[in-house]
Amino acid sequence: MNKILFWAPRLLMILFIGFISLFALDSFNGDNTYFKEVGAFFIHLIPSAILALLLIIAWRHEWVGAIVFLFLAIGYIVMAWDKFPVSVYFIISGPLFVIGVLFGMNWFFRKQVKQSRSKGLL
Repeated sequence: MNKILFWAPRLLMILFIGFISLFALDSFNGDNTYFKEVGAFFIHLIPSAILALLLIIAWRHEWVGAIVFLFLAIGYIVMAWDKFPVSVYFIISGPLFVIGVLFGMNWFFRKQVKQSRSKGLL
């Protein structure tokens, strides 16, 4: 169970970053020069790079992942409220919320295992 709890938020976040990165492909619409489109593509990948950086930090410090990803989930809903259909909020904020909860559970249970080991219970 500990391995599943360890790997689940990390793998889900990698998949979510891949999903968000797909939206960068809309920069290739054929109206601009090649260099402008490639530049726009890399600009559209900035959120994915930020999420990847946050994942690198959360990989070691689960409590950071729990706080940051829950904050991003709630922040997206607050910032984009009434601009999209409700399904968009579930698609974007839902995975971030689940990932944040999983990182929080990982941090909480890892702390319990370490405490029980130090007390000689395990």
